[in-house]
Amino acid sequence: MKLSGKVSSDLSLLVLALAEEAQYLDTGLPVLLTGMGKVNAACALAGILGRGPLPARIVNLGTAGALRPGPSGIHPVKTVIQHDLDTDVLRTLTGISVGGPITVAASGEGLTLATGDAFIASATDRNRLADRAHLVDMEGYALAAAASEAGVPIEIVKYVSDDTDESAAVSWRDNVAKAARSLADWAAQNLIDYEGTSERRIHQAID
Repeated sequence: MKLSGKVSSDLSLLVLALAEEAQYLDTGLPVLLTGMGKVNAACALAGILGRGPLPARIVNLGTAGALRPGPSGIHPVKTVIQHDLDTDVLRTLTGISVGGPITVAASGEGLTLATGDAFIASATDRNRLADRAHLVDMEGYALAAAASEAGVPIEIVKYVSDDTDESAAVSWRDNVAKAARSLADWAAQNLIDYEGTSERRIHQAID
């Protein structure tokens, strides 16, 4: 976990898993690198939010695999689910629903993102998940859950880096720099503060 910049109640907090995904960011906003996976993501963000101050909002930027034909480039996420939690089994055993879908897009637009600790890299696993979601990653749901618990709005924006088949690992490595550039461009064009003016743009080097 690494935090660059200072969290402030009048600024967004950018959250990404890896430095490779953040390498071109140049917004002047605080940037939290969580590390990969749901546990790292939840612990890193919850730790920052627990210490305060709370940011105006959280923006999760990162890469995701496509579960269906079509998606490419940058996409906003509307709903996040967990693909590796047996919610139906747990409900049957305990009578309690846990780990349900979380809606993160106030506008109602965007794709469904499935989060789990497995890197999906086979057509069999992709097809198993495709009827539940458009994209898959390893951190989004955990970040949305931590943000929801703290009462901070979250926006999730993903760049499609691979097709979640047997070539996924190679595709991700080949595309991560392109993804980072596209995410940085999106951030520069879309992130504004709550007074409606451009947020401060000061160069931040992400090691």
